[in-house]
Amino acid sequence: MRIAVAGGTGVVGRHVVEAVSAAGHEPVVIARSQGVDLTTGAGLDGVLDGVGAVVDVSNVTTLSRRTAERFFVRASENILAAGRRAGVGHHVLLSIVGVDRSPLGYYRAKRRQEEEVLAGPLPATVLRATQFHEFVDQSLARVPGPVAVVPRMRMQPVAASEVAAYLVEIAVGEPQRRAADLAGPQVLEFADLAREVTAARGLRRRVLPVRVPGGAGRAMTNGSLLPTQDGPRGRITFREWLGADVR
Repeated sequence: MRIAVAGGTGVVGRHVVEAVSAAGHEPVVIARSQGVDLTTGAGLDGVLDGVGAVVDVSNVTTLSRRTAERFFVRASENILAAGRRAGVGHHVLLSIVGVDRSPLGYYRAKRRQEEEVLAGPLPATVLRATQFHEFVDQSLARVPGPVAVVPRMRMQPVAASEVAAYLVEIAVGEPQRRAADLAGPQVLEFADLAREVTAARGLRRRVLPVRVPGGAGRAMTNGSLLPTQDGPRGRITFREWLGADVR
């Protein structure tokens, strides 16, 4: 099967492309570098020719609900419309555990995207996953300086490679609308993981955890971003991932 990966050059997308090939299928990368613009739809019709399933892991880096929603809705509308014209049989969207329990603008935008996909013209499956192990490095990179101010946050991180493999497994199966939430093997504190990363990478930075005010902060600390039911769980612990990454 030809499986298209929207955002196929990103942190998760690269793993999805590898997982598609490892499963014996043909990956098709959808990205600006490949001449495709998700926000306008330019290039989508050509790249989806002969594609049986689309896995959408595209992303935009912003905390603004308006900016995120504009990107996610436009991208989904364009992929779904082009997919319908091309005869795509399954649209798989990666979302986030807790998008319906946090008022964070980005999360609300992802929730709107879920609704767009499930109401769209293609058979679809939405997979919500917890934050990736890679999320800690990404967050530290956004806070320069000797002191890394990080949110107080309970999380159950999962390796992006395991998310990718599960997305491909879903893509080649029957559409489910909502798949069971995917999470990592351990519930951990973000600040503890940030300290492990700074130590492992030789960064001379003090990690300072602070509570984010309002409903978003409460969701981070009260378990709202953790799965509430049994479901698939990754096997790679954060420490195992970090050890392999720094070698």
